[in-house]
Amino acid sequence: MEKVNGIELLNAGEQGLVIEFGKEISEAVNRKVHQLARRLISEPDMAILEIVPTYRSLLVYFDPLKISRKDLSEQIERIAAEEKMFHSEESKEVTNIVQIPVCYGGEFGPDLEFVAQHNGISVDEVVNIHTSTPYLVYMLGFTPGFPYLGGMSEKIATPRLEKPRVQIPAGSVGIAGSQTGFYPVDSPGGWRLIGRTPIKAFNPAATNPFLFAAGDYLQFKPVSVDEFFEIRREVDAGTYSPEITSLQKG
Repeated sequence: MEKVNGIELLNAGEQGLVIEFGKEISEAVNRKVHQLARRLISEPDMAILEIVPTYRSLLVYFDPLKISRKDLSEQIERIAAEEKMFHSEESKEVTNIVQIPVCYGGEFGPDLEFVAQHNGISVDEVVNIHTSTPYLVYMLGFTPGFPYLGGMSEKIATPRLEKPRVQIPAGSVGIAGSQTGFYPVDSPGGWRLIGRTPIKAFNPAATNPFLFAAGDYLQFKPVSVDEFFEIRREVDAGTYSPEITSLQKG
């Protein structure tokens, strides 16, 4: 299908419309995804039921009894055509950086030494590289609140396990290829585990169940075993608040 105003529209069932911005995974493409998501959320007359951002596309669920696919497509194309709408280099966006404390290695990170050996560096170098930069949350999925993060250094990239683990404890931090992230809930998984965070990224009992959103940044911060359990106690008592700073992009 031909692109119109830099986007490509694809059908996804009777109530779904996919807006694609490109074929590659990049921060610039993902920023456009979130720009359009925010814009559509502010359009109450478009009968949109749900918006799902991904690495390079946006899935929009709409009410076909209130708006036709043709009318919705035309409105989205109109928004895409507006001057400067998707020119990310001209925007000045402020996003959150959420600090994620992580206790690396030991029983919390059983694959940390393998990651170091695979890349021919020390365990300390793996931790230093992993904590050296904030990572963009490209999208959430797999399990509630699971962040797919981009921008990890190829110096610590490591293939997935040949045989996934049946159960991984919530908070486990992993690497798969050049991706990194952590498991918000107990689940199976095949990522190499290098550490664990004591914080909860998903709390269904909270007013806002998710600690962060797609478009935010996460920065991992190394903590000791004692600090891990101290933070865990604060999390369980409901007294822990993660450090959140601002980052201006663009």
